[in-house]
Amino acid sequence: MNYSERLHAILSASGSSQEQLASQLGVTFATLNSWVNGRSVPRAKAIVRIEKLYFDTIGIDTIDGKTLQSLKSQALRCNISAEQLINNSELLDKLTLYLTYHTNTIEGSTMTLSDVGDVIFDHKVLSNRTAIEQAEARNHQATLHWLIDEISQSKQLIVDEDLILNIHLRLMNGILSDAGKYRAHAVRILGSRTVVANYLKVPALISGLSADNLVNTDLIASLARTHAKFEQIHPFSDGNGRTGRLIMLVQALSKNVAPPLIRKERKIAYYKALELAQTAENYGPLELFVAEAILFSNELLTS
Repeated sequence: MNYSERLHAILSASGSSQEQLASQLGVTFATLNSWVNGRSVPRAKAIVRIEKLYFDTIGIDTIDGKTLQSLKSQALRCNISAEQLINNSELLDKLTLYLTYHTNTIEGSTMTLSDVGDVIFDHKVLSNRTAIEQAEARNHQATLHWLIDEISQSKQLIVDEDLILNIHLRLMNGILSDAGKYRAHAVRILGSRTVVANYLKVPALISGLSADNLVNTDLIASLARTHAKFEQIHPFSDGNGRTGRLIMLVQALSKNVAPPLIRKERKIAYYKALELAQTAENYGPLELFVAEAILFSNELLTS
């Protein structure tokens, strides 16, 4: 795949415009457009940037242990507590805005970052967005703030069946008729090779997931494995992705580590890493992805 094909792949996978991609690569729109259409060739340093952005967007199959351990160590140094968020409204608002925007956009919401801010902070009702999209934003804000309060009060909040059902109930309240209840039918993940659990086995599998979470001492590995297993169990009729990403937030903040923030632009890489973990038990790419998501969150909150 040459540089032009990689650029086309990045644009398609990320949903970015050429103007946005040009800004990411630090070049003008005219330069980027010329590369995309094969009218000129990027210099060596630009090709390196294109390569990095390509793998950030599309994902990787393997990762060497040394690189993984280095990034995991960096991520574990990204410290923040629930108390800090509660006592700093600016910090909490920033985390709420970006987490809400990205997690819902990954699931198909058409709301912009500005739309989300209008709905959750200014309590506006938008005529150009659906009622469900706006309810999703408000519910995510409420659920996130409830979780942060719970973490602050309990210090070590346990990810168990009760917490998982509560997260889903709050996220999907008024959106799904079965909010807070396990699905009672078969489902499949569209476009994925992952086979999800039989719905009759969901309660037992969730109990096993909770037990597994308590014994893993490697936080990044625990986040990756719990998330992959939870999404493969797929316990609910809808809202599994958003619930699973908030579970990771609980795991991270309970250890005073910045929660992973999975950007919509990395959706393809995210799904690829998840599928590798679920179908091949290759957790390295997902652990790397989680570490990078923590580093991004930390950069956002400290900038």
